[in-house]
Amino acid sequence: MAGVLVTGGTGNTGGELVRLLRGRGVPVRVGSRTPAADDPDAVRFDWADPATHPAALAGQDRVFVVPPGRSLDPMPTVGPFLARARRLGVRKVVLLGSAIPLAPTALELADQVRALPGGVVLRPSGFMQNFLSPHPLGEGIRRDGEVRTAAGDGRLGWIDARDIAAAAATLLADLDAVPGDRRDYLLTGPQSLSHQEAAEIITAGTGRQVRVAHVSVDQQAADRRAAGIPAGFAAILAAADASVRTGRQNELSTAVLDLTGHPPHTFTQFVRDHAPHWTTPGA
Repeated sequence: MAGVLVTGGTGNTGGELVRLLRGRGVPVRVGSRTPAADDPDAVRFDWADPATHPAALAGQDRVFVVPPGRSLDPMPTVGPFLARARRLGVRKVVLLGSAIPLAPTALELADQVRALPGGVVLRPSGFMQNFLSPHPLGEGIRRDGEVRTAAGDGRLGWIDARDIAAAAATLLADLDAVPGDRRDYLLTGPQSLSHQEAAEIITAGTGRQVRVAHVSVDQQAADRRAAGIPAGFAAILAAADASVRTGRQNELSTAVLDLTGHPPHTFTQFVRDHAPHWTTPGA
């Protein structure tokens, strides 16, 4: 039976996408490096192990692609996977990209997906989930009550991963879910916020004081390395953070509303839904 292969199927976005698709009665194959033993739809999928790709793709006509995390160059692994998907007759591919391209070949990868039959690229802005641990930004809040950033007063249209998943679910629910030729969607929340404004909302919503420390790009890269991120990717993340300072990333779109029929979550809603994460030990 045809269905949707969700790579990264247990992550913030992929896990929610799986839930939404199942709620619509769509057959789903949940791809992850450590598939759940109690999920009959779970299958082992590892970007670093191409031998896991054929079985994951077999019989599926739609794919949600989450590129390998912390990769400086996803093309050597994702490129052959896309070629295989095309040979096997996959008719729709939705790529989880980024409004701020992180890997040097991210734009090339997006171009490849847009060139596929039914290929669509989602470009979400900064994830609200970055304010939760184990992301280094969220870990700093939880551990020290501090947001460390090289973004200065720059603003982002922070988006909840739940809204990214909802947009993807609309595109993947069936082959004709969104007719037309649009191949690219910038996904943002409803408002642009600086890190300072986000910290103030967390403080107001939880009662826990959260301060902001403005750091240099080099210090931000060092912080990411200290969090266990490889040096090359740590430098890319720090540069992306610093790019927010310029204002070039301060964009808002109506794509979530256009695709799903409902507005995206506000940051205030996100904080309300996750307040125990910052206030309850072990939450």
